[in-house]
Amino acid sequence: MDVSKILEQLREERDQLEAAIVTLERLALGRGKRRGRPPTWMVEARNRGKSGDEVSGAPVIEAAASAKSSRGSKSANA
Repeated sequence: MDVSKILEQLREERDQLEAAIVTLERLALGRGKRRGRPPTWMVEARNRGKSGDEVSGAPVIEAAASAKSSRGSKSANA
């Protein structure tokens, strides 16, 4: 076991870690809120990845729309 060799390897690892930390900090600071419409490929990927929750919400919207139309016909008859 060569202590000087181990120390040299640890110093190299430390330098690599410090460089990685500095790079990540710069990336974190440089990111602001993105502006504009997302690209088409991103929208398509998001739509493909949606769960079934949104699909089950569609009948609720239709039910609400039919309830509004039935209320309107009731008030018209009254």
